[in-house]
Amino acid sequence: MSRRDGGRLPTPVRRLIEPFVDRTVAERVLISVAAIALSIAVGFAIVLVSGRIAECSAAAWTMPVTGLGFCYDPFEVYAVLFNGALGYPLAVGEPGVFNPSWTPFNLSFGLTLSETTLLIFTGLSVAVAFRAGLFNIGTQGQLVVGALATALTVLALAPLLPAGPVSGVALVVVGTLAGAVGGGLWGAIPGALKAYADANEVITTIMLNFVAANVAYVLVLEVFRAEGSSVVATRYVPEYAQFTPWLFPGSSDFALLALAVGTAFIGALYYLVEHTPFGYDLRTSGVQAAAAEYGGVDAKLTTVRAMTLSGALGGVGGAVWVLMSEGRWIASVPDLGFDGITVSILAGNNPLGVLPAAFLFGILKGGALEIGFRTNVPTELVGVLRGLIILFVAMPEFFRMAGRYAGLGSSGPGGPETTEDDSDGSGDDDGTTDGAVATAEGGETDA
Repeated sequence: MSRRDGGRLPTPVRRLIEPFVDRTVAERVLISVAAIALSIAVGFAIVLVSGRIAECSAAAWTMPVTGLGFCYDPFEVYAVLFNGALGYPLAVGEPGVFNPSWTPFNLSFGLTLSETTLLIFTGLSVAVAFRAGLFNIGTQGQLVVGALATALTVLALAPLLPAGPVSGVALVVVGTLAGAVGGGLWGAIPGALKAYADANEVITTIMLNFVAANVAYVLVLEVFRAEGSSVVATRYVPEYAQFTPWLFPGSSDFALLALAVGTAFIGALYYLVEHTPFGYDLRTSGVQAAAAEYGGVDAKLTTVRAMTLSGALGGVGGAVWVLMSEGRWIASVPDLGFDGITVSILAGNNPLGVLPAAFLFGILKGGALEIGFRTNVPTELVGVLRGLIILFVAMPEFFRMAGRYAGLGSSGPGGPETTEDDSDGSGDDDGTTDGAVATAEGGETDA
């Protein structure tokens, strides 16, 4: 469906989507807050029902007035989910509001920030592709390739340099660059196939995820596997060539420097997309490729560049995973690339929104671990609660993106400003170009 088909959408679909399209940033933030509150209310009910069905020796919570007992306490579940992810700064159930012994440099908060840091890179990877009108489902594969390139590069260069902080900095920089190159080359493949063979990037990126995972697995299994290792993994990179976990416990797998680098990437990518000629070409192609070509943009080259940049960001995420969290490449790579898709949607494909979206995702993952440790709630139910929050927050942004893509909204070709003569798809090329260019200049945060 093209972006001029907004008028052909069924009326119920238009009525569902249109309220989400033309919203200010403040309105979208308010909608997200309301969505979180609603998801918590729905999750509260699910916990109650599950707690009523489950069998237990003693009720964890009793409903006032009715006296009904439940095996799971919904108040405790959500208190642990959000409070536990931060290391319990609030003294729940104790005199006073704040925990006087709390420090931000605790293990639980470190784990939350570790997840946040990794998701920044994968979220940016997906967002830059979406802004170019491309659906990069292959960030996971690009992360796997980038992680392996980083591990092998650092392991190969480490014996050539004297051990020490200077060599460590050099190895971290070179290893990160190797990850970016590996991920970028892997991302360029579906970009070239899309540009010059008109291959659907969703299919090619999904398939390349499997190719990347299995090729990397075989390479490590047969060639680069550490001696005596019981798992398929490379040797550990030297400790001096890893991100140092200043202030936080080493077991948190988190380094403030890595988070600072991720934040710098957010600012740099925002400037690149919004304030450079390349970013203008990318955004215009994402709004309307035909109109962009009419205006002098090389849409095919822009497609390859966008996917290469997207892959490079995914590769950097893999490099940070090796140098900050794992210390080696191991076959059980977490699904950070797929989680990055959700982070990008939560952020509205805006680089500036990736940080809070990644932090929310990090809180949900960190809090889920705490629930497993401190309550008897099944992990499957915890996954449902996490999914509800993500679903409720993401759906308004998804409807907004779908509406913009379909041409709904005041600045889209199918929006209210379109004349009746153009609504049947017979508008001239100039009108299409003007609409696409206006949207690109307006800095819309859509795919």
